[in-house]
Amino acid sequence: MSSLLKLSTVAKLSRNSNLLKATKNLRNASTVIKAEAPVLNVPPTTCTTLDSGVRVATEDWGSQTATVGIWIDAGSRYENSKNNGVAHFMEHMAFKGTGKRTQSQLEIEIEDMGAQLNAYTSREQTVYYSRCLAKDVSKAIEILADIVQNAKLGEQEIERERGVILREMQEVESNLQEVVFDHLHAIAYQGTPLANTILGPTENIKKINSTDLRNYLTNHYSPARMVVAGAGGVNHDELCRLVETHISCPRGNINEIPTLSPCRFTGSEIRVRDDSLPLAHVAIAVEGVGWTDPDLLTLMVASTLLGAWDRSQASAKQNATTLARASGEGDLCHSYQSFNTCYKDTGLWGVYFVSDHLKIEDMMFNIQQEFMRLCTTVSEGEVERAKALLTANTLLQLDTSTSVCEDIGRQFLCYGRRIPPNELTHRINSITAQNVRDVCFKYIYDRCPAVAAVGPVENLPDYNRIRSSMYWLRV
Repeated sequence: MSSLLKLSTVAKLSRNSNLLKATKNLRNASTVIKAEAPVLNVPPTTCTTLDSGVRVATEDWGSQTATVGIWIDAGSRYENSKNNGVAHFMEHMAFKGTGKRTQSQLEIEIEDMGAQLNAYTSREQTVYYSRCLAKDVSKAIEILADIVQNAKLGEQEIERERGVILREMQEVESNLQEVVFDHLHAIAYQGTPLANTILGPTENIKKINSTDLRNYLTNHYSPARMVVAGAGGVNHDELCRLVETHISCPRGNINEIPTLSPCRFTGSEIRVRDDSLPLAHVAIAVEGVGWTDPDLLTLMVASTLLGAWDRSQASAKQNATTLARASGEGDLCHSYQSFNTCYKDTGLWGVYFVSDHLKIEDMMFNIQQEFMRLCTTVSEGEVERAKALLTANTLLQLDTSTSVCEDIGRQFLCYGRRIPPNELTHRINSITAQNVRDVCFKYIYDRCPAVAAVGPVENLPDYNRIRSSMYWLRV
């Protein structure tokens, strides 16, 4: 009897064990499916190059809203000293009426759709885009194509917009961060097109006329230099058909590729001393890399390691970034931020800070100490934290159709394709502390920096002293 009970118990335990194994396997299978599902469900970025030379790239996730835009490979870098500012001027004029629509008609059409129309100009790109309902994408593309190709450029509109741009320049001049970075570009890339400001000098804005704008439009707004991007509720085939219908190709411009003159980096400095200002604004940078350089992501991790901080944040003692702790605990600055500004073939990597005039020297010392630490002794734990932060910040920025559309347009102009988020994440996660040390040693260690400072900057160390702190004799 006892043996039968024993056998029965063993059989029962065996069945329970099998049941537990089966349940565990199902649970594991469910976990695997859940882990893979987001990857499998990420909509692909589809690209088609039309006969005209225009590239059409979309990411369609079937939402009720969409963002569509035209990204043009043209900006202040393609200007010279005589027409510097014409790219930004052209962006303003695009909204002032076309051959088919007056300015008021354009505004009414956009408002009737409940859409938004925007544009911006950078040193290498000019962008026109619209946020709208998915059902209005065809109308939005037709309007965008019209303002890009058929801007009226009337004399009265030019004169009116000239005043608007001059007022905008006054606003920019009151933003000392913008002023510092313009100065930084001017001395880092002196004698090259990247030294140009985006808005241009006042004397140029006062002279630009319809002929200058028309020449710029003809020479730079060619289909071969355009990417039409869409995200959200955008059907790729339909968008291709719309672009073929509304964006024509001027004869001779099908295969036009923009020619870039090399931009030489020069280690140098500029100081604009103004003791009437309450705080000093200072930027220090070395030459970074272009968008396609294999060291780009490693320098982005290094920039994340430097971080950012301002006095509105919590106590610096709890900050994981070494420079933030030093800045906060020593009351060395009001704020600072690292930056990694990239262009096609070069870039600026460094730190911008706002400080009391008596603390400039100490703040600069701590920044350069951190530069040297990145080159020599940065730890694996710090790099892992920076990689997680960089990955999170990168992916969290892609949470709207507008940000995804901007990402698509920019990447197609810079890379010729869009890097999928999972590939980007994998490449970031593959970076090690040794990679960071090697790349920082290559671009930072014993390099001549560019320094721009505005305000009460008397206590900013002499350039030769700053240069001598770009290396350690003990290494």
